[in-house]
Amino acid sequence: MADPKILADKLGLHFNNPAILEQVFIHRSYINEHRSSGLSHNERLEFLGDAVLELAVTEYLFAEFDRPEGEMTAWRSALVKGESLSAEAKNIGLEEYLKVSRGESKNAGKARDLILANAFEALLGAIYLDLGFEVVKKFVADHILYKLEDILQNHHFIDAKSHLQELAQEKFLITPTYETVVETGPDHNKKFVVAVFVGKNKIGEGSGNSKQKAQISAAANALENNELFN
Repeated sequence: MADPKILADKLGLHFNNPAILEQVFIHRSYINEHRSSGLSHNERLEFLGDAVLELAVTEYLFAEFDRPEGEMTAWRSALVKGESLSAEAKNIGLEEYLKVSRGESKNAGKARDLILANAFEALLGAIYLDLGFEVVKKFVADHILYKLEDILQNHHFIDAKSHLQELAQEKFLITPTYETVVETGPDHNKKFVVAVFVGKNKIGEGSGNSKQKAQISAAANALENNELFN
């Protein structure tokens, strides 16, 4: 299995604590198969990294743009959504360093993307703890904020949930509703699976580490896969 220090060196990150870097890539499923390893999974780092990422992006938008709160909130959501993070995780080569169970290693698609997005946030948490917020801000600038120009030019900041609501109201004069179908994990790191309905018809499903993120994921799934909106 690849040494995480190789990735850190490639990214220009020189950790003082190698153990915290190793923890970034350890999924809970790996611990379940290696209970005697003495290792810890990355969920606490992910929890911290999620907050650090939001602060870094918020601080940048506040400093660079004099725009209404709602507008900048939509921009931030587009930058930090799971799809953006998993895509960047793949872009930097994070995937080959993951430690997951044998069963989890066979998963692909949205399940794999969620693990990658979470590991990216865990990396941010580790950078913050070991190297400080200024290093986090530079990393976020290099690997997340560069996407803002494309987001603004192509109006990708209009989130899927808002878009689905517009379409449903236009076509059916009805507002979509969302139902949480699965809720797992400890209080500090919940995972949600949410279904979205138009009337009584289920049209999509999505997951995330908050109900809001899971709802947006479900709306995106509905827009992608439901012929009602194509």
